[in-house]
Amino acid sequence: MPDLLSPGLRVLFCGINPSLYSAVVGVHFARPGNRFWPAMHASGFTPRRLHPSEQGELKALGLGITNVVDRATASADLLEPGELAAGAKTLKRKVKRYRPAFLAVLGLGAYRTAFARPKAGFGLQAETLGDTRLWVLPNPSGLNASYQLPDLARLFGELRRAVDAGGARAT
Repeated sequence: MPDLLSPGLRVLFCGINPSLYSAVVGVHFARPGNRFWPAMHASGFTPRRLHPSEQGELKALGLGITNVVDRATASADLLEPGELAAGAKTLKRKVKRYRPAFLAVLGLGAYRTAFARPKAGFGLQAETLGDTRLWVLPNPSGLNASYQLPDLARLFGELRRAVDAGGARAT
């Protein structure tokens, strides 16, 4: 899956890994049941609900997408802890190079494993990656029944408000 990256993004959204469907069509969060795109719109990150094929429009909004692990799977629970840890190292290099204001990791369990933060919770994290602030959101996959669209929109909205309030750079 090619990343959607450019220097100085407001937010770099980081999925756990591509679904098999996303890998086939070459588009992030492409599965019909994925709530990423509706949550992006409902939270105010996008002016309308984008179709996954319109993912390129995110860059003009200062937004990008990457993944912790590049390997596509039917579900993220098929990833090994070592893959997540190795992916975090690659992700840190991307963040250092592109310097987004925020890195939003979409998946608490994946964040805890990849970054060796077993007690981390949702929202703003205490640690940073250089000047990049870390934020953790629920995985928007339709397989994550714990969070419905209104919950996702509210949590994504908290990040958007932090970004809009100028909490873009750590001091």
